[in-house]
Amino acid sequence: MDRFFVEPEHLNLDDKTLYIDGEDVKHISKVLRYGQGDEIEVCDSNGHEYICRIESIDKTRIDLSIVDEVDINRESRIRVSLYQGVPKSTKMDIILQKLTEAGVDEIVLVNTKRSVVNIKGDKADKKFDRWERIIYEAAKQCKRGLIPKLRGILSFKEALEDMGKNDINICPYEVEKSLGIKEALQTGQVKKILENKDEVRVGIFIGPEGGFAEEENEMVKAAGIASVTMGPRIFRTETASIVATAITLYELGDIGGI
Repeated sequence: MDRFFVEPEHLNLDDKTLYIDGEDVKHISKVLRYGQGDEIEVCDSNGHEYICRIESIDKTRIDLSIVDEVDINRESRIRVSLYQGVPKSTKMDIILQKLTEAGVDEIVLVNTKRSVVNIKGDKADKKFDRWERIIYEAAKQCKRGLIPKLRGILSFKEALEDMGKNDINICPYEVEKSLGIKEALQTGQVKKILENKDEVRVGIFIGPEGGFAEEENEMVKAAGIASVTMGPRIFRTETASIVATAITLYELGDIGGI
């Protein structure tokens, strides 16, 4: 069953109705060819899911009735913020799609010393609109309960400051040899955080195509962020973000669990 997201204010739980507007109207009626009486999944972007029946369709709006509420929690208590050194746009598409599927809570774009892409003004607005659409479509496809947020573009210093809100932070660095990502996520401190908090915020900082400069890695360590290795092979930036997220969610009990 196809899934769509609506803003919470589009729902009226008292009379069990809701409506969909915007670009999804054309997709539902013209592309997927749904009609009156057909059922779809609708999520309110806060983790609540409903099976809904289409009652009416016009060019700008679809009205639906709520048939049932789905009692499935698809979102993890491990809230991952992936800080991504800005890569070239084609790689960004892959990163956004796959991180959404993996289960991140937000993706934060960061300008680093070796970032080769400079996005400003109207061009930035258009790219962000497109990137947010990629996230939205991926969230629908993989049955997410919410749509991951896209933020930025932050400076390197701003990113380190922003990571201060997290409970756990790691930064994969290709030159790092002394601390593995698995080891960093199995410390007594991390275990204590997992035991004592219902929701755990985790930050993962990934460099761009050229990786982090040595002075940037020193800034990471000075900020109290664990500089880690992911093994003997060097990953491309789009691979590193996906692999680091998957390892983190697995080690902290999300991916691979029941």
